[in-house]
Amino acid sequence: MKRNRTLAVAALAATLALTATACGGSKDDGSSEGGAKGTAAGFNAAVDKVVNPSDKKGGTLNMWTTTDVDSLDPGRAYYASVWNFERFYTRTLLAFDGKPGKEGLKLVPDLAAAQPEISADAKTYTFKLKPGLKFEDGSVITSKDIKYGVERIFAQDVISGGPTYLINELDQGQNYKGPYTDADPNKLGLKSVTTPDDNTIVFSLAKPNSDFPYLLAMGSAAPVPQKLDTGSQYGQKPVSSGPYKFKSAEPGKGYELVRNENWDAASDPFRKALPDVVKLTVTTNADDMDTQLLANTADLDWAQTGLSQAAQVKVLQDQALKANTDDPYNGFIRYVTAVPTVAPFDNEHCRKAVLYAADTTALQTARGGSVAGSLYGSMLPPNILGSDDYDPFNLTQGKPNLDKAKEELKACGKPDGFKTNIAVRGNKPKEVNSAVALQTALKAVNIDVTVQQYDGKLIASEIGAPDVVKTKGYGLIVMGWGADFPTGSGYLQPLVDGRFIPSNGNSNYAEINDPEINGWFDQAAAQTDPAKAAELYKKINHKVVDGAYYLPIVADKALNWRNPRLTNVYISDAFGEVDFQALGVSDGK
Repeated sequence: MKRNRTLAVAALAATLALTATACGGSKDDGSSEGGAKGTAAGFNAAVDKVVNPSDKKGGTLNMWTTTDVDSLDPGRAYYASVWNFERFYTRTLLAFDGKPGKEGLKLVPDLAAAQPEISADAKTYTFKLKPGLKFEDGSVITSKDIKYGVERIFAQDVISGGPTYLINELDQGQNYKGPYTDADPNKLGLKSVTTPDDNTIVFSLAKPNSDFPYLLAMGSAAPVPQKLDTGSQYGQKPVSSGPYKFKSAEPGKGYELVRNENWDAASDPFRKALPDVVKLTVTTNADDMDTQLLANTADLDWAQTGLSQAAQVKVLQDQALKANTDDPYNGFIRYVTAVPTVAPFDNEHCRKAVLYAADTTALQTARGGSVAGSLYGSMLPPNILGSDDYDPFNLTQGKPNLDKAKEELKACGKPDGFKTNIAVRGNKPKEVNSAVALQTALKAVNIDVTVQQYDGKLIASEIGAPDVVKTKGYGLIVMGWGADFPTGSGYLQPLVDGRFIPSNGNSNYAEINDPEINGWFDQAAAQTDPAKAAELYKKINHKVVDGAYYLPIVADKALNWRNPRLTNVYISDAFGEVDFQALGVSDGK
């Protein structure tokens, strides 16, 4: 998993019947005040529209979390909620639009004055900056600050932990090591990025990549003033280019943002900066946080990974409380890989037998029921262009097809079944539950599965090492994936492109290396029209699904509370979370 989200809540085994009935697809029109000023908008109201739209400024936004930030340095952060949080204090050339649903996937000019000018060969991107942009200290943001921000991430010995896509795209054989040890006598720095003047920045790619604009919307492309850069310590108090700046930052305790008086609202395409203060409180007591949320003394769970078991039970039994919650897709698919390099899964009919014999309702139940995710038939999540309802194995019907499974076993020469191992992270209870549920279901067709747990911190050298997978006979692997950027390649390429199979840290567990699929990725990268690229990603998804390499468990969801006093609440598909920067408070407190 490249996008390091925080841990999800435990499975709700004791409340499965309740979950199934309380969380269908319909929206409830609850109207409880919920202990705070404001009106409950209804279950899932923020999934596809703005709840409590308002331009009212003032007050304090109070977010809580049980998991601390990984880093406030935009070049080092990898938690999804930090990327979301960065929108308060970090601006980039392009940014995801401040709109609900798929509209939030669109990139709009942020620091840039307009969309980039792209060369005819689609390898050169030229941006002009808006005039008058400033950092929190009043200094002007120039193209050189953006270039320097990009250069910092090349110093992986200093600025580590964040996404490195820009290194892959922009190094191009220079072997650049970042600005801290730059040996270039002319101090030109990274040669593929040039700044003809303070208002112009030019990126030169080695080959076309239609996903490149998404990389420029990441914090790793945010401007950093060189004179204020403190290297590995920069995350202690990053310099703001956005509407808020840090008043305090205490790891393990909390963070407080206040208004940045040098932010120009007229230059910002979507940020309204409604609260006067933004607070994030860190606690180690999940039950206490949920108590604060349901009492509306806290506004939102910053991690957006869902209420804990006890709180979910309480909410799902009370329609008035449920009306203050949303259960959106978060961009992850939980799945089981059938590994073709481990016999008998080198035969696609043996792989298909597993898919037909799987009890997908039991697999969904193992993760917490329908509140934790929807049954899903393919490998491109609903928040990404190119996804559809493709389901050739009828997995969304929620029950096994044992007759078809037995037919496939005969076709693969194993009419009496076979034995295999399933690898699962032992410190992920939902994944262990999923492995056991599949083990139970496959017994019906005499597929004997041994569950083998491993330490999750060893993922790169265990299931991520193809030689280890073969040696240990991991025929099945339980895993989940969420994209770093919301395109078909951002999600699928690490999982199915045969040119991305390292000896350690591999994510293409099925070791798919299909020239046609690889070629479609290249064609999509050369497209400048997202709709045309999406059609290619749809073809890739369908072909991968047809090959029975993956058994999707669920398209992931998380049941999250929103205080009724919050304004401008909506789920952005870019993050699979509430868009933090849009929020305001109705009572001005």
